Amino acid sequence: MKTFVNARVLLPDGVIRQGYLTEEGGIIQKVGSMAECQNPQGEIIDCKGMYLSPGFVDLHSHGGGGHDYMDGGLEDITGAAKMHLSHGATSLMPTTLTSSDDELFGVMDVFKEAQKMTGDMPHLLGLHLEGPYFAPAEKGAQDARYISSPKPEHYRKIVEYADGAILRWSLAPELPGALEMADWLTQKGILVSAAHTTATLDEMKEGFRHGVRLLTHFYSAMSTIVRKNGFRVLGAVESGYLLDDMYVEIIADGMHLPPDLLKLILKCKDHDKIILCTDSMRAAGLPDGPSILGSRSGGQEVISEGGIALMPDRSCFAGSVATTDRLVRVMVYEAGLPVWEAVKMMTLNPAKLVGFGDTKGSLEAGKDADLVLFDDMIAIQSVYVKGNQIIH
Repeated sequence: MKTFVNARVLLPDGVIRQGYLTEEGGIIQKVGSMAECQNPQGEIIDCKGMYLSPGFVDLHSHGGGGHDYMDGGLEDITGAAKMHLSHGATSLMPTTLTSSDDELFGVMDVFKEAQKMTGDMPHLLGLHLEGPYFAPAEKGAQDARYISSPKPEHYRKIVEYADGAILRWSLAPELPGALEMADWLTQKGILVSAAHTTATLDEMKEGFRHGVRLLTHFYSAMSTIVRKNGFRVLGAVESGYLLDDMYVEIIADGMHLPPDLLKLILKCKDHDKIILCTDSMRAAGLPDGPSILGSRSGGQEVISEGGIALMPDRSCFAGSVATTDRLVRVMVYEAGLPVWEAVKMMTLNPAKLVGFGDTKGSLEAGKDADLVLFDDMIAIQSVYVKGNQIIH
């Protein structure tokens, strides 16, 4: 048993300024104010007034610490995951890129091995497949050689091979066959997300009726208002605001979406429908310098500089190098959210979206003791996975 005392305990609706938490066997037992903590039991951990938070949950990460999940080695899965754990991510959803089936299946094989590992690892909740069913006009950094429209014989083969490992699939809902695919994935319990899309608002409404519940990296690689024969036609961005039950996923590094745009999203969107994600590439957690977006064998050379990955000529962004603690920091100090609410977007909101809300995402009795201790600047001091201290 461990008892954490003298903490600012972060709850989904506020902060216990002088709080405590007990855990036993990796499960939270009690949470309350210090006034209620008369005889603390077990190992006593003095939090010295720092914030005690649920472990962060990242549903969209391509790698970090010099590793990309598409590299295809077990050490690439574990290396990236451990780097993100050091920044507070106790639960991760490794994300693939558009690729050949053989490359994708290889990633699935090593992911299943990594998912069995415990000890100094975060929870690997499942895989997020980003592609290959995208609109070519919004492909971004996705490999054009493999982009296609969905065909049942193809995506069903992938799901069968994954054998339960896939929890989320991002696609363009306007493509031929995409709505049938969304229906089928939803029946399988796989979250369907819209990404790299030229969909109109009407097409997004239809996608929502068929199970699309999330906009992947909101604003990035998606349609917005255009004029056709003088009439304004709304796109995927506007659907994020107009469809109340549509979640939006934001790369809150302060660069993909500048602070004023983050404030606009907060002003217009139900905060319970906003989740933060890193969308991080291999350069996350490393010093500035040259890097590769995608796999080492076929990826794009980029440069990490000033908190973002850029194309070599610095003409545009090439990817995110964010970590989860940075996202929370930006939402607090640049977007103006209270700490508890920024943390909720990095914990309970994503956990609930992918079906883990009963065990993760908040500090409540009966949930996993995945805990992060950080200071006023959201600098990580220690991380616990199922009650075991991994990061000191």
